[in-house]
Amino acid sequence: MVYLLCHSVSMTTAQALNTRSSLFDQDDYFGYQPTATSALPDPQPMVENLARSVMEILAGCRELDQIARWVSDEVYRNLLKRVHISRRARAVKKMPAVRPTFGLGRTIITNPTDGVVESVVIVHGKARTRSIAIRLEGIDGRWRATAIHVL
Repeated sequence: MVYLLCHSVSMTTAQALNTRSSLFDQDDYFGYQPTATSALPDPQPMVENLARSVMEILAGCRELDQIARWVSDEVYRNLLKRVHISRRARAVKKMPAVRPTFGLGRTIITNPTDGVVESVVIVHGKARTRSIAIRLEGIDGRWRATAIHVL
């Protein structure tokens, strides 16, 4: 009897009768899940390693794919643009990709909210000193960089 009743009503009415699917939100189960700071490891080693890796990536001696799992899609796309610009600039000047010589200076880490870390790493090179700002967010049980800016 129910079978005949469901076929006699329109499709939108039949979907409205199904309350289980209307309460189910895929992002609650399959989307990125935030993680509390207490459940994550110390962020300082990751921040310093990301800063070192970004400097080497922009210099052309490291592949961007090596840090792909630790950065968000937006950060990956922005770094990819900068890699192409750096590669073209080296090609115009006919310069090879050389591993940069630099040292890491002070690392400043702040926690604006639970599960979020904002940091700055000072990088001392031969010719100039730069700073790299990195925002990490706890996503799916690990730190993930959602913003990286080289100044």
